[in-house]
Amino acid sequence: MHWELIVFLAAAVAVALGCLLPARWLPILPHDKLLHFMAFAGLGSLALRIEPAWNLRLLWLLGLLLAGLAIELLQKLVPGRSFCWHDMRANTAGIAAAALVFGLLQVI
Repeated sequence: MHWELIVFLAAAVAVALGCLLPARWLPILPHDKLLHFMAFAGLGSLALRIEPAWNLRLLWLLGLLLAGLAIELLQKLVPGRSFCWHDMRANTAGIAAAALVFGLLQVI
């Protein structure tokens, strides 16, 4: 197993757990949307490194987007948490930024 896949899996579990903890267990997060952006940009970057074929890379990124949606939907079941479209936008922006930077680095 490649190190990127191991790091990706560990990071994905950490992001999912962090997003699904009850609100009372978390400190006040002043830059919640930035955390969403960075988490999904990092996961997107790892996913792009793992898969060499661009068509499969797009599937990985779509999977991340769907995972972000699933997390937001599951948050409705967690005390003190709720679905948030702003979080979904931050997740999507992070994934898009990772794809853009990765694509630009491939050109250079």
